[in-house]
Amino acid sequence: MIGGFTRSMRVKILHHDRCFDGACSAALFSSFVRRSLAPGAELSYAGLYHRADQLFDECDFDGDINVIVDFKYSPSERVTWWFDHHQSAFLSDADAEHFRRDRSGRKFFDPGYKSCTKFIANTLAAKFGFDSGHLANLVHWADILDGAQHPSAKVAVEMKEPALKLNLIVESAETNMTPSLIPLLETEPLDAIVERPEYQREFGKLFEGHMQTMDTISERAVCRGGVVFFDLVGTGLKGYNKFIPYYLYPQSAYTVSLLDGGFRAKVSVGSNPWAAVEPSHNLAELCERYGGGGHPRVGAISFSPEQFSEARSAALEIAEILETN
Repeated sequence: MIGGFTRSMRVKILHHDRCFDGACSAALFSSFVRRSLAPGAELSYAGLYHRADQLFDECDFDGDINVIVDFKYSPSERVTWWFDHHQSAFLSDADAEHFRRDRSGRKFFDPGYKSCTKFIANTLAAKFGFDSGHLANLVHWADILDGAQHPSAKVAVEMKEPALKLNLIVESAETNMTPSLIPLLETEPLDAIVERPEYQREFGKLFEGHMQTMDTISERAVCRGGVVFFDLVGTGLKGYNKFIPYYLYPQSAYTVSLLDGGFRAKVSVGSNPWAAVEPSHNLAELCERYGGGGHPRVGAISFSPEQFSEARSAALEIAEILETN
């Protein structure tokens, strides 16, 4: 047992919600808890979203051990463990300085990783001798999906692999299935999870919607200067497979879109993993200008639900900047 934690501990894992990498990160750390950190501890989970307002509330950290994976840094003294790989991991310079001063040996950051799941696996192995080989397939697919390392847009859009099917369910199911999925990701193979009746039903329904979404994007998208732009506000869509634009417009380099997420207006910015010419813009830095962030190749900005005009202006400005690439 590490750090004197006891079996009676309550471990709360806060993770990026509606995100396959976030769910896989939570499952991997759960395995570390059960096998090494505090066997027999009670585990609970809470999803976190990027919002225009406050991301954390101190009451979120009500476990004896509080863990944040695949999400921004919190300087709360109640946070015991933290892992993130996003370039825009810190909300402020003060948060970044707080992290640099931390001497707990339990908070880790490396934006060089494509997925947080692989970052956690490698960090736990190097620092604590934890072998996550039993979850090797989970780590493999989290890295492919979060790093957009599919062999083609066709593979990403047609979703034949179990991990791609689960990704669609995680991101798009009307009822959030992530809380029940995380324990399954820890204990069952991906293909076995997908074969469960409730997941088969959900995928069938969502894949039909996925194909309809592709038609909607095709109708609304404009590709100019290598940038695909579309506005999905008013369509009822809260998300879409981010590879659809590159399936429809393989010659494109970037995508900029606007969505109504219900609790936020969201601008999404992405780059084509299969572009003939390597995209040169750092999208995390570009989104940071508008209060967002992300990775060099993909980013997003959240606005309040009352700020659709501001969000649309930002999206158009970003598209214009990228067109000049």
